[in-house]
Amino acid sequence: MRRMRGTALAAVTMAGVLTLAGCAKDTGNSSNNASGSTGNSGSSCVTAPKPPAAPELATSSSAAGGKVDASKLKIGLAFDVGGRGDASFNDAAAAGTDKAKADLGVTQVSESTASASEAESAKQQRLEQMAADGLNPIIAVGFAYAPSVAAVAPKHPGTKFAIVDDDSINQPNVTPLVFAEEQGSFLAGVAAVYKSKSCHIGFVGGVNTPLIQKFEAGYIQGAKAVSDKVKIEDEYLSPAGDFSGFQDPAKGNVKAAAEIAKGADVVYHAAGASGKGVFDAAKAGKALAIGVDSDQYNQKTVAADKDIIITSMIKRVDVAVFNYIQAVAKGDLSVLPKRFDLKVDGVGYATSGGKVDDIKDVLDGYKAQIIDGTIKVSDKPSK
Repeated sequence: MRRMRGTALAAVTMAGVLTLAGCAKDTGNSSNNASGSTGNSGSSCVTAPKPPAAPELATSSSAAGGKVDASKLKIGLAFDVGGRGDASFNDAAAAGTDKAKADLGVTQVSESTASASEAESAKQQRLEQMAADGLNPIIAVGFAYAPSVAAVAPKHPGTKFAIVDDDSINQPNVTPLVFAEEQGSFLAGVAAVYKSKSCHIGFVGGVNTPLIQKFEAGYIQGAKAVSDKVKIEDEYLSPAGDFSGFQDPAKGNVKAAAEIAKGADVVYHAAGASGKGVFDAAKAGKALAIGVDSDQYNQKTVAADKDIIITSMIKRVDVAVFNYIQAVAKGDLSVLPKRFDLKVDGVGYATSGGKVDDIKDVLDGYKAQIIDGTIKVSDKPSK
């Protein structure tokens, strides 16, 4: 783990899974309420008492503290597979630089996107070219860039690098931007149970890596925290090392449709651009879905399915990217948190569409218990 950074946060508001269940056979009712608006839709499934009401929380201040001028920064943004337009992880990063343009005066952002099958040398070349072009800072979006950042950063000590979802690089010019995905996914699991009529839910992960297992672990722990009888389907689109699982909507559709056929009536995905296929399957199967990373109810690329998206687990990559740029412009990276978690609004859940308004008190109650340490959320699935 890298050295501890300052604990002060910047929560910039921008629209804001434990036990691994085996693939249970369908014994439940597959009829669903596609609107997700009925508060008692999961009443027959919920077995835990309602959590205490959440206390009033103070509003966080800006991470870098006050207005700064970032107009002189030339930013390099190296996307993971899917790039801008994936309606998920990469779009969240792009939203961070877009806000930096609007609020901090940034005028130059150079973007480049990884392909699913590219060699490690291609990632290194992308970062080397950005550094050679004088871009500074350079933000690598995704843990897949870790070997390349580790190789390139020492060659360019005057260039600042940030990497999303990795904290393994111990270099003075590299800043990790990491998140408590399991905490936000716990709330997604709670929402899934409360909105399920069949007491049978699903999870579709993009690539079977420790990072995506954090989403899986939290989701399943949250579901089991509120129900001792929920059934959970659990699938991945590709194994570790094969990043096509983040960019294969057709496969996402097939996997989600199979879970729905087994009886799952709410499906949560952590699969990047493949989530479009999960949403399509949910709509076709008269099920509900939970998005990830961005507030997917408001994403244009999945607008045709917005009526079945009840919420999204928001991973505020946008906040982390914006705050990093702001801190670089100010010349003080110590203001960034070590991890973007629920306490600093680094993860959360979306309320767009009003489909979880009736259980917001429940979600906020569990959120408060996670923040105060009453509930410990594991980042690893338990077999």
